[in-house]
Parts: sequence; C-alpha cells; structure tokens
Amino acid sequence: MQVDGREYRSIWLATDGLGVEIIDQTRLPFTFVVVRLDSLQQAMDAIRSMQVRGAPLIGATAAYGICLGLREGTRTAHLEDMAGQLISCRPTAINLRWAVERMLRVVLPVAEEMRLEAAYREAERICSEDVRTNEAIGEHGLVLIREIWRKKGGRDPVRILTHCNAGWLATVDWGTALAPVYKAARAGIPVHVWVDETRPRNQGASLTAWELAAADIPHHLIVDNAGGHLMQRGQVDLCLVGTDRTTASGDVCNKIGTYLKALAAADNGVPFYVALPGSTVDWSVTNGLAAIPIEERGAEEVLRIQGLDAGGEVRVVSIAPAVTPALNPAFDVTPAALVTGLVTERGICPASSEGLLGLYPEHR
Repeated sequence: MQVDGREYRSIWLATDGLGVEIIDQTRLPFTFVVVRLDSLQQAMDAIRSMQVRGAPLIGATAAYGICLGLREGTRTAHLEDMAGQLISCRPTAINLRWAVERMLRVVLPVAEEMRLEAAYREAERICSEDVRTNEAIGEHGLVLIREIWRKKGGRDPVRILTHCNAGWLATVDWGTALAPVYKAARAGIPVHVWVDETRPRNQGASLTAWELAAADIPHHLIVDNAGGHLMQRGQVDLCLVGTDRTTASGDVCNKIGTYLKALAAADNGVPFYVALPGSTVDWSVTNGLAAIPIEERGAEEVLRIQGLDAGGEVRVVSIAPAVTPALNPAFDVTPAALVTGLVTERGICPASSEGLLGLYPEHR
C-alpha cells in the first residue's frame, strides 16, 4: 500500500538484511514512524505493546523474531526457548503460534551453522505468502460487494461496516476485511465504510480511518454503539470484519465488540461476513467459547485515552475517577450461527465444519 506516494509493507528487512523494520502503529494516526528491531526482545516488545497488531502481522513479526533471536545463538535449546517466549506474547491470536511452529519445523532439522540463513529465508516466505493470500481474500470478497452493488442498481455506494482494523496494517499487505474494499475501489465500485472507533485501543479511529483516508475511500468514523442504529435504519449493506482465531466449526474470535455487531446484524437481516486466511483457523478447537483463551489487557487502556491537543501535541488523559478500576477483555467470540460466511483465500464458505473442510480438505 502507499503512504505519501511511497509503497510500503507493514514489515520488511532493513537494507543490511539483518534488522527488521516496522511501522509503529501506536504513533498513528498523528505520526508515521518506522522502528527498527534488532533483537528477539525488541520483537516481543513490539508484539506486546501493539506496535504491530493484527493476527497475520503478529505471525510475520514472530517469524522475524526467531531470526533475530538466532543471531544471538543457534542451539536447539535456545531456539525452543525463544519459541515459547514468543507464543506467550499474545495468547489469543493463533497466527502467532502458527508462524512460530512453522519456523521450528523448517529450522530445527537444519545444521546449527545454517539455521540463521534458513530462518530468514522462511520468514520472507511467510511474508510473501501473506501478501498473496490477502490479495486473494480481496478478490473473493469483491464478489460480495459487486453483487450488492448490482442489486442496488449499480448507482448508490455499497455501505460496509467494519470493526477494529483488518486492513494492510494488520497484515503484511492488503489486509483481510479491508482487502475487498480496496479491490472494489480499484474496480470502480463506489463504497462507503462505517468505521467503528473500536474502544478501548481505538484501532478503527487511529488505523482504519487513517488507511481509508490515505486510499481516498469515503468513510465515516462512528462510535461503537452506533452500528445497531444504522442497521435498523437500513444504512448498512454488509458487515465485514477480521478475526484473530476461528475454530474448526466456524466460531469467530475477534476484537471485543464484534459479537454485539453480529447480534445487531442478525436482528436486522444484514449479512455478516468474516475475512481470514487459512492460517487463522485453529483446527484443534471446535467450541470457541470454551476453548479460546481471551487475553485480558491492562486497565490503563480503558481508563486513559490518547489524542492530539489544541496545540498539536499528543497527550494521554484519564477519563474516569482515579479510584475506579477497569476490566479489559480484548476479544469476544461470535458463534458460527451468527456468521453469514467466511471469506478466505480459497473462496467463501459457510461458517461450519463442513464449510471450512470443503475449502481445506487436507484437514479432514
């Protein structure tokens, strides 16, 4: 994607071929800052602090984290210890474990003196595959948008509601839920995006809105609780969100608040689709409510908010009494029964075991 006329991925190798560079997402939308990672610890800090976020990008960062850690030592015990540390950084996003385990499968059988080279090669392969995968998700999701546009007579914009950020900043490029939007815009299909602010981290306000503005795609920022109201009034044609982990039966774990949007969509007959790569499916789990660990983040994310003051300075301010505690579950689970369909790199399927296995028969 482009920033000020320059093409970017969300993660890339530095010019020396050793360090890794990322866009610091905690500084957006006010400042565009590129940060260099040179160690395993820096990669883990970037994941924990949400300098990088979004399941696919977390996985890519973890893959490069293995590379950076191998620069400090290539022994098997060290490699296995690194893997455990990385997986513990964000327990809900399955792509993190998927990427680390893939790196281990490739690197462990290699002689110690060859492991670093093998790791960098595999991490780059993961990133390149992610770009191709997400573009394919965009092509399949475009079919949905085009059909809605056709039913509307090919005149009025297709109005899409999304939650959190599932754009190119959440992946290596293109995004998951936003990839069809970008594809539609490039195909000349008018779209308008309702952007949930997505409290408490405001990824919609700070990241999705920033991406859409950069791409010159019409959008409005809305408070999280406005979505149901818009659906009741017939102002939403399609809900399209991403996911951090989807079970083998089609339950969807995504940013907190997704479940409420799915309920509102079901009540108002609005199609509710989830976009994801196959790597986000946890084939070992069928009951999302019972088996997916829900990350609980720090109370300060709820009790404080970051913004730009009148003088142009970024400030963090408190929004509650000093004595008030806060609960901060970062994700919720939307049951498969509320999901119209899953948009993957292999096509669109029902949110069910048979639907997923139809696209991914190798997991039967």
